[in-house]
Amino acid sequence: MASRLNRIRIGSSLAALMAAVSAAALFAAPVSAQQPTTNDQGIQTVIVTAQQREENLQDVPLSATSIPQDTLSTIFTGGEDVLALAARVPGVYAESSNGRVAPRFYIRGLGNTDFDLAASQPVSIIMDDVVMENVVLKSTPVFDLDRVEVYRGPQGTLFGRNTTAGIIRFTSKKPTDTFQANANMSYGTYNTFTLDGGVGGPISDIASVRASILYQHRDDWVDNAFTPGDDDFGGYDDIAGRLQLRIQPSDDLDILVNVHGRDLDGTAALFRANVLGPGNNSLNGNYDRERVFYDGGGGNPQAYEEAGASVNVTWDIANLTFTSISSMETANGHSRGDIDGGACAPLASAVPPGLTSGTTDCFFPFNGVADARTYPGFIPFASDTTDTLDDLEQYTQEFRLASDTSQALNWQVGAYIFQSGFEVNTVGPGFPPSTTVEHENTAWALFGQASYRLSDELSVTGGLRYTDDEKTLTVDANGALNREIEDDHFSWDLSAMYNFTDSISTYGRIAYGFRGPSIQGRDIAFGAPPSLAQSEKVLSYEVGLKSILSRVLRLNGAVFTYTVDDIQLTAVGGAGNTVQLLNADKGEAWGAEFDVEFAPLDNLVFTGGVSYVDTEINDPGLSVGICAQCTVTDPTVVIGGVTRALVNGNPFPNAPEVTADLTARYSVPFGNDGEFFGFADVAYQGDTNLFLYESREFRTNDQIEAGLKLGYARTDGSWEVAIFARNMTDEDNIKGAIDFNNNTAFVNDPRIVGISLKVSN
Repeated sequence: MASRLNRIRIGSSLAALMAAVSAAALFAAPVSAQQPTTNDQGIQTVIVTAQQREENLQDVPLSATSIPQDTLSTIFTGGEDVLALAARVPGVYAESSNGRVAPRFYIRGLGNTDFDLAASQPVSIIMDDVVMENVVLKSTPVFDLDRVEVYRGPQGTLFGRNTTAGIIRFTSKKPTDTFQANANMSYGTYNTFTLDGGVGGPISDIASVRASILYQHRDDWVDNAFTPGDDDFGGYDDIAGRLQLRIQPSDDLDILVNVHGRDLDGTAALFRANVLGPGNNSLNGNYDRERVFYDGGGGNPQAYEEAGASVNVTWDIANLTFTSISSMETANGHSRGDIDGGACAPLASAVPPGLTSGTTDCFFPFNGVADARTYPGFIPFASDTTDTLDDLEQYTQEFRLASDTSQALNWQVGAYIFQSGFEVNTVGPGFPPSTTVEHENTAWALFGQASYRLSDELSVTGGLRYTDDEKTLTVDANGALNREIEDDHFSWDLSAMYNFTDSISTYGRIAYGFRGPSIQGRDIAFGAPPSLAQSEKVLSYEVGLKSILSRVLRLNGAVFTYTVDDIQLTAVGGAGNTVQLLNADKGEAWGAEFDVEFAPLDNLVFTGGVSYVDTEINDPGLSVGICAQCTVTDPTVVIGGVTRALVNGNPFPNAPEVTADLTARYSVPFGNDGEFFGFADVAYQGDTNLFLYESREFRTNDQIEAGLKLGYARTDGSWEVAIFARNMTDEDNIKGAIDFNNNTAFVNDPRIVGISLKVSN
C-alpha cells in the first residue's frame, strides 16, 4: 500500500478557531440584508448545480431537490449528525448502526445495509465537489452550508464518481470579497450544545478567506444498570473545522483551497437486547430509553479523526471553462460495542425487575452447559466487538472542460482518477483475537455530456461515461484469502425537456448506471472466507413535471421505474452472524415523488414532499440465513443442515415504502424591523423491512418525528432567538436491529428541548 500520512491532531486548533468564529459572528455589525422567509415576493427562485453550473431548479431535466435554509438550520439544532436528513427529502433515507460514523444512505429504495467499514454504497456523498467514498468519510460533519442538493437516479456523465442510486451534494459557504460572519448556537437537554458558524472576507485585492467551525457536545445520559454509577453512555464531543483560501488573480482565474478536519470522541451505537416482540415489532418491557445492561463493550467508546484538503481551479479560456479538482482525505478511528446488547451474570443472580431472562453458556467455546443467567431475555452468547479503521487515504483528481452555456449547443467533457487504501482490524467476540484486512481501490473514468436547444420550448441532453474500477483485498495473516476483482463498463443517459409555458415544463430521462464490483472481508475475523459481488447495472426511466402554478405555489414531481441487473446486496447477520456480499439476478422498483412550496398568505410558507416506492428482489433461488429468535414469514429451505429464507419477491432492505416531510413557517410582524415566528417540521417514514428476509419483528412502520421552534427574528436576517424542541413528542423509533443473537434493536435520539441563537451580518 502507498505510504501512510501521519495522523493530524486537530482538537486544540479547532477549539481556538471555534472561539474566534463565535466572537466574530456575535459582534459583527449588520451590513447586508438576508432574504426573509415570507411570500412578499412570491415563490423564491431555487438555484441548483445538478449540471455543474448554477441553474434554476425548474430548468433541470432530472429529479432534484434543494433543502431550504430554514429547514437545514432547524433540523441540526439539537446536535444531530448527517442522519437528520433521513426522510427530509422525498425518497431519501439514512441510518447507521455505527453511531455518528459510517451512515448508510438510500435513494428511491436503493442502498446497502452492509455495516462494515469497507462497505460499498450506491449513493454518492459529494462535499465541496469531492466524493466521500468510504463510509467514515460519508459521516464528515456538515456545517456552515450554502446548500444541500439531492439528485435522484443514476449519475455519472457530469460527475467524477458514478453512482447508480443518486447523489447528495453538500456545498459550503465560500470566501467572498466582503466581510461576512454568521453563527448558529443552541443549548438544550443533556447539556447538548451546538455551535455552527463561519467568518471571512478579503485579505488583499486578489485573495479572501473563510474559517468555519462546528462544535457539538452532549453529556452521557444513558445508565448502564449492570454496573454501579449512572450516566455512562450517549455523550459525544464532535469538533470540525474548515479553512478556505480563495485567490482570483484575474477575472478568468479562480483558485479555491479547502483544508478541513474532524475530531470525534463519543459513544458508539447502543444496542438493546430482546426489546422487540416476540411475534411483533413493538418495543416490549425490556426497553428503557435511558437504561441498558452491558457486561461488555468497555464503555462503548468511539473515536475518529479525519483531515483533508482540496484545490479547485477554474480557468476561463476564450469561450471555454477548464476545471481541476484535486483532493486528499485521511481518516483513522475505532468503535467498540457490546453487540449482544445485554448481560451474562452468575446463575444465582437476581434479574432486575420487569426484565425477561434466560440461561445459557454465554462464552466461547460453546460447551452446552447452562452456567449463566442472561438479561434482558435469552442471549445465546456474549458478543463484544471492536472495529478499527487504520490509515485511510483517498486521492482524487478530476478535470473538466465545458463550453459557453449561452449557445444553443453546450457540452462538457471530463476525466477522473480515484485511489484509496485503508486497513480494517476486527476483534471478534472470542476468536480469533484479531484480524486485519487491507483494501485498495483504483478507478478511472472518461465522461461527457452535451445539450442542444432545438427551440425555445424543447431541449435534449445526452451523456456517456467509461469507467474502469479495480478492488483488491489483502489478508496479512493468510495470503490464500487475498482477492482481486475488476470491471469496466460504459454508462449513459438521455433526456429531453419541453416548456409548455414559462412556468410549466415536463421532462423525460433514461439513464443506464454502473457500480463497480465489491469485496467484503469482514467474515475472515469469524472463520469464513471473503465474499465478492459482481458489478451492478441499473436502467432507470423517469418522467417529471416542473411547475410554478402561481406566484405562491411551486409543484415538482416525477414518476419512475428502474431495474437493477446483478443488484449488489449484503446478507447481514442471521444466526450464523455473516456479512456476505451477494448478487441477486434482478431488483425492480417503481414509484413517484413530489415536492411542493406553498405560500397561501403573507408570512405563511409551507414546504413539503412525499414519495412512494415499491421495490422487489427477483431471484427465485436466492436464500439467506435467518435470525436466531425472530418469527420469519418467508418460505424456508434447509441447506447443509442450516435453515435459510427464500427472499424472492421481498422488498429491498431499509427501503421505506413512503417517506414524507412537511414544514410550516408563520410570522407576525412586530415593530418596523422584527417579527415573532413559529417553525414546525414533521418527517414520516412508512413501512420498512430491515433485512433481506421478512419477519414479524424486524420491520418498522408509521414512524414520525416532529420539531418546533418559536422565537423572535429581525427581518433583515441579522439575528434570531428561539426556543426549540427536536423529537418533541419523544417518539421511540426503531432505526435498526441486530438479528444474529437475539431480537436486538437500536433507536432514535431522545427529545431535546432548548434555546437557540442565530446571528449574521
